[in-house]
Amino acid sequence: MIVRHLHRPGELLAVLDEPTAEMLHVRALLSHAKNRAAGIVPHTSSDTDAHWTKSGWHGWVYGWKLHLVSTVASVWIPLAAELTPANAADNEVAAPLLTGLPTEVRFVLGDRHYNAPNVRAVCESQQQVLVTSPYGSYPHTDEGVEVRRVFHKLRSANLETFNELFKGTFDGHGSVPTKGLRATRRFALGAVFVYQLMLLARFEAGQPLRLGLKAFLKAA
Repeated sequence: MIVRHLHRPGELLAVLDEPTAEMLHVRALLSHAKNRAAGIVPHTSSDTDAHWTKSGWHGWVYGWKLHLVSTVASVWIPLAAELTPANAADNEVAAPLLTGLPTEVRFVLGDRHYNAPNVRAVCESQQQVLVTSPYGSYPHTDEGVEVRRVFHKLRSANLETFNELFKGTFDGHGSVPTKGLRATRRFALGAVFVYQLMLLARFEAGQPLRLGLKAFLKAA
C-alpha cells in the first residue's frame, strides 16, 4: 500500500532499494514472472505455484483463488469449492463445480466472468437458469434487466457477507500459512469442509447458524 502511494520514480526506486524484509519480498514479486519463465525461484517467501490476476477492487494481486458455490438464503451453505492459482479462468473452474448441484437449485447467480457458453450449457443441462451480467457498457437496457438487478443485489449481499464471515471464522484476512498448490488446497478446502460440519452440528443442536461460529470452532 505504501508503494502504491509513491508518485515519483525516484521515490519508488528509493523505497524499493531499502534493505527490509518487506521490500525484499516486493522486489521478488516484481521480478517473479521473468524468473518463473526461467525456472528460477526469486525468494523463499514467494510461492511459485501461485500466480497473478487482476482484481476489479484491488488491481494486480498475486496468490490463490477460492472458487465457491454457496446458497443465497438466510443461511450460507457452501455447496462446492475449489482452489486454484489466481490466474485460473472463473468459467473453466465453475463448470465442473456446478455439475451435480442439488435439484432444488433453480437459479445460478454470478458476475460476467461466468457469462460463458460452457457454464450456460451445464446450467441448461440441469434445468437451471444462469443469471449473469452481460458484457458491454453500462447501463444495460436489455429485456429483463430490472429482474436481473434484483438477483445481482441478492448475490452481492450474500457474497460480501459470507466472505467476511468465512474469513473471520478462520482468520483468513492475511496470507495463507501454506506454500504449494497441494498444501494450500488442503488448507482452504479443509476450512470449507469444517465450516459445513459446523453448520450441521449446530443445526442438529438447535443453535444459530450465523452467529457464534468462531467461538464454537475454538471450543471444539
